[in-house]
Amino acid sequence: MTRALVVALLAVVLAACTAVPSPQPAPTAPEPTAQLEPTELVVGVEDLGAGYNPHLLAHSSPLTTAVAALVLPSVFRPGADGVPQLDRTIATSAEVVSTEPFTVSYELNLEASWSTNTPIAAEDFVYLWEQMRADPGVSDGAGYRLITDVRSRAGGKAVDVVFDQPYPAWRELFADLLPAHLLKDAPGSWIGATTGGLPASGGPFRIATVDAGRGEVVLARNDTYWDTPAVLDTLVLRRLDDAAMATGLAVGDVDVALTEADPAVRTALGGLTPVPRTQLAPLPTVTQLGLRADDGPLRDPRARRGVAALLDREAIRLSVAPESLPADAFGRAPSEPGYAASAPEGAPARPDPIAAEQLLASAGWTRDTSGNWAVDGAPVALVIGSAEERPEDGRVARLVAAQLTVAGIDAVAVESPAAEVLVQATVPAGEVTTTTGPSTSTTSPSSSPSPGAPTSPAAAPPAGGGVPVDVVVGPRTVGGDPGTELASDYGCALPTDLVPDPPASPTGFCFPALQLLLESLATGSGTEDPARFATAEQVLWAQLPALPLFQPVALVVSSGAADAATGVGPGPLTEGPLAGAARWSEPG
Repeated sequence: MTRALVVALLAVVLAACTAVPSPQPAPTAPEPTAQLEPTELVVGVEDLGAGYNPHLLAHSSPLTTAVAALVLPSVFRPGADGVPQLDRTIATSAEVVSTEPFTVSYELNLEASWSTNTPIAAEDFVYLWEQMRADPGVSDGAGYRLITDVRSRAGGKAVDVVFDQPYPAWRELFADLLPAHLLKDAPGSWIGATTGGLPASGGPFRIATVDAGRGEVVLARNDTYWDTPAVLDTLVLRRLDDAAMATGLAVGDVDVALTEADPAVRTALGGLTPVPRTQLAPLPTVTQLGLRADDGPLRDPRARRGVAALLDREAIRLSVAPESLPADAFGRAPSEPGYAASAPEGAPARPDPIAAEQLLASAGWTRDTSGNWAVDGAPVALVIGSAEERPEDGRVARLVAAQLTVAGIDAVAVESPAAEVLVQATVPAGEVTTTTGPSTSTTSPSSSPSPGAPTSPAAAPPAGGGVPVDVVVGPRTVGGDPGTELASDYGCALPTDLVPDPPASPTGFCFPALQLLLESLATGSGTEDPARFATAEQVLWAQLPALPLFQPVALVVSSGAADAATGVGPGPLTEGPLAGAARWSEPG
């Protein structure tokens, strides 16, 4: 009995000692992590251009220049004073290590790599060298043609570049390197494969999308970039007309705009409150008329000068690009330090109908009873070609054709893809039409020329089916070494052991008597002798392979908020206003 009672009491005590937990407050749900909105800045542009390869004249545009500065790696970049400075994100050193033969050694940054995680290496140097020395339609190729070998060391992270003679401007080479591992075997190589974008990035941004239909290129932060990352998540480059650009700036949908400087744009902007800031930014090109020199009615330099003397260059400039800078030289551009006009007082730089008549007559041209010009018994018919992706050039071409038509020369303006007119200087045969007379009619390019007549674009198309262009409206690049640019633009395409069949210039100009002087200017022997540059300019005005017109100028437009967030300005001539965009932030 007692034992049972003890057991019962013990059970009660144990039950009492087994404490029931006090009710606890319900666990608090974790605070949701704040999701940061992606930072974005919108830049309005006029056009998307023909492609994104900065080494091709056919792809030349402000947008291509801007994209290249943010996406492609360069060994040297222009400093604040325009002098090339080593970009240590790409190369830790670059120096001349030998003078016989002249050799430059590059030590590449071990971390530098493409967005595909492939190292930026010697093969990219080799690829660019091979394309620049042998492909048609490149800009500033003369320096690359002096290279005899590109040697790889240290697993591709060191490069030795050997030249056949000293080349003081070597720092301007190997800018905007392209990804050889993706392009060397791509269909169309660096022309076709870069028409719709760039396949890899070696800079703070990468091309995320190119939407030609919507008129938009989106640059996204390159997350594989090894150096300081871009502040913005995305930089949107959006094609807009003047009205849409002004509206976008007014409501905050557009932060910065890069547009052609002209009265229509200023009128659209003038209605905004507050009026956005505008800055002028000269472009790294000069618009010129390339004159076909290898064949056709303009093969005689007197004919080229005579036709030029019929043109009013200033009227063309004021009509097409009134805020552009008149270009009166073949070397430096008007915005560059050291520029000096070299144009003669009168023809061919200025319109002079009397001088034109004398020059054309001395070249064998005659007038018929109607006042129209003929040569060797056949009417002169000139094709004025421009790239359809370059609307401003099209306006120039139409004005040139109109002025020549009034002067008695049958001339037609034809727009064609940039890769045809700026690389091959041809246009499709079916697009050539005459503009003289009461109506416009198609010119048949298949009729046979009269005996002894020069090959005429309207009479004998080349075997490929295209019609040669007599006058090519297009850009020549500026901003680099003046001697190299003169040799690149107006030198002869001479065969070498490495390139036995080099491409000629689109218009086929070659004046052997000038070649040695151009080569000496490119290799620096004329750097301290301005008289040698002046001599080259005089010869070029006499031979007239091209007629300079103007240096285009863009208008950089920014809202007050965008100004504070970006500090946008004209930027270096060869890189443009977006060169510092990796440091921009989103306007508040």
